[in-house]
Amino acid sequence: MDDRQQGAAGPAPASRGTERSRARRAELLATGRKLFADTSYDALSMDDIARHAGVAKGLIYYYFTSKRGYYLAIIEDAVAGLVLRAAGDQDLPPAERVHRTVDGYLRYAEHHQAAYRTIVTGGVGHDTQVLALRDEVRERLLGTIAEGAWGTTDVPPLVRSALIGWLSSVDGVTLDWLGRRELPRDAVRDLLVRTLRATLEAIEEFEPDFPAPPYGR
Repeated sequence: MDDRQQGAAGPAPASRGTERSRARRAELLATGRKLFADTSYDALSMDDIARHAGVAKGLIYYYFTSKRGYYLAIIEDAVAGLVLRAAGDQDLPPAERVHRTVDGYLRYAEHHQAAYRTIVTGGVGHDTQVLALRDEVRERLLGTIAEGAWGTTDVPPLVRSALIGWLSSVDGVTLDWLGRRELPRDAVRDLLVRTLRATLEAIEEFEPDFPAPPYGR
């Protein structure tokens, strides 16, 4: 295990903000996504990572401080991609926006399975920082759903609990789907959309001020 492994990624120097530096950092993140998809965290040394990336080990330390910092940066990048993919088009009607949001989420999980599993399950040994990133994903997705349904992210506790429950079920269904691949993505999407609709209707029963939006489908 690297002696600098336990450090967190420090603030990037100003010189790293150049276009060339951003491109190099993005290349290293792409390499890391592939490596950690096929090999466990503990099985990869910084020498292994540098060899696969075709760079000096010091360059990885320069950008990410440590193997842990590198790993966390990969997960943070995955979180940003997942949220962006699932954000949906805010100009669409509610029903279409829900379909786009869920479909984008499933597409990301399908094409970035290792990163998705890490985010959902908490990473290496239920890493607290990865768990915090998972919570960030849920908060942002919750906000996306609430904004689309009611035009606000300020919701009462019962509404929040119901949506968090649905999001947790999405994680379970998605992980099972990725593991078994017995259903087409469209079927999984339609199932999740239907259960969200049922959740929104249940919310309306308890909180009449938060009615389920009309559906065009």
